[in-house]
This record gives sequence, structure tokens and C-alpha cells, in this order.
Amino acid sequence: MGSSAGIVYLIFIGVPLAALLVSAVRQGDILGSLSSDFALTALKLSLMTSAISMVVVVLVGTPFAYLLARSRSAALRVVDSLIELPIVLPPVVAGVAMLMAFGRQGVIGPALENVGIALPFTTVAVVFAQVFVAAPFYIRASRIGFQAVNTEYEDISQTLGVSPLRTFFRLTLPMAGPSILAGLGLAWARAFSEFGATMMFAGNLTGKTQTMPLAIMTAMESDLGEALALSVLLLAGAVMVLVVLGLATRRRWTGHL
Repeated sequence: MGSSAGIVYLIFIGVPLAALLVSAVRQGDILGSLSSDFALTALKLSLMTSAISMVVVVLVGTPFAYLLARSRSAALRVVDSLIELPIVLPPVVAGVAMLMAFGRQGVIGPALENVGIALPFTTVAVVFAQVFVAAPFYIRASRIGFQAVNTEYEDISQTLGVSPLRTFFRLTLPMAGPSILAGLGLAWARAFSEFGATMMFAGNLTGKTQTMPLAIMTAMESDLGEALALSVLLLAGAVMVLVVLGLATRRRWTGHL
């Protein structure tokens, strides 16, 4: 019975993906579509904004995940639950929420405009949207990785005269490495494929806020072949992320002082 259910599921997932690939091939010049200015502009913007988003997520999310893993505060447990809210929150709602916070009529927007900062419908807004929806994936995975590291190792390290900071980088971080890499991969994939929040908060401006998913939506209105080519490219990227995640989670990481 289990194998039959698995086959049905694989068919359900596989048929649409196979149909996408077949349709893209039938349309003709995939490479030509991918090398167009329209596609390259969207790809460059997606790569740039998602890279910046991941830097922000790692710099902020890593120490925060460690704090959540080690703290026993009841308040932080509530915060821990709220962190995962963007995972289940519809992206469109996230975009509207950011617009209400940082828009011209928002809560913080007018104060930002007074100092010359306008966030909505800018490239910075794309980064904001990506960080909002992607950060929970990284923080959650990193927290689990840090929790798996026995605190006795850290205590022994510090009794040997190793500073807490050096212990973190030489021992804790490497031991939690597979989970951290897995979280980073999932967060990057989520940021790269972000659509709803970006559409609502940043708009769909070519060369400024039009990322790959938005470019696919735009291409569907006029050029099916280009939309299919962009979709195949995103599919290839998703498969690559899965492969990298598989390798990362299977690799043994060891830390040493």
C-alpha cells in the first residue's frame, strides 16, 4: 500500500515537471530565450538580491539561532514560535504587511521619508521581502543544529582556556555545519523563488524589482517560450539546491580546538 501511494505521489509530481520540460523543448530555442536581455536582467537581479539577502540572514540569523538554542527563557520560546510565522503566512499578506509598515502611509514609512529613505518599489524592497520570507528557514535549521551540539564540549573547551568566541567558531559552528548549510540552501531557494511579497512590496519594475518569478509572470502574457525557458532555469536551480543539500547533510563535520 505504501509503495502504491509513493508511486501515485511521484506521478503527481513528475508529470507536470516532465510536461514543463517537453513543452520548453517544443518551443524551440531555449538558450536564445535565456540569453535575451529580458531574461538576463531578471536573472542578474535575482542573483544579486538573493546573495545580499543571504548575507543579511547569516549575519543576523546565526547568533540569534544560537541564542534560541542555548537560552531557556520563556520569552524567547514565544519569540521562537513567532519566527516561524512567515513560513505559514501567505507571501501576499507578508508583502501587504511590509507595505503597511514601510510604505508612505505606513507606520514607519513617513519617518523614513523624512530622512530621505523610500523603501517600497525599490531594489532594497526586494531584499526586504526575501529576508522576511527566507530567514525563518535558516534560523530554524541552525537552531536545530546548535541544539544537537552537546554543551559539555563547549564547557570543556572553555575550561581549557579557549575563549567562548573561539570555541563557537572552532567547535560549535563546525559541528552544527550540516544543519546550517541545509538551512542556508533552503533559505536561498526560498528567497530566489519569492513572488508574492515581492510583488506587493517591491512591484514588477524591469531592471529594478523584476526578479525571475515576476519575469515568468510577465513573459506568460506575451511570450510563452520565454516563460517556459525561465521556468526550466528555475527548475534546474531547484534541483541543484536539492543535490547540494543532500551532499551537505551527508557529510560529517568535525570541529577541533
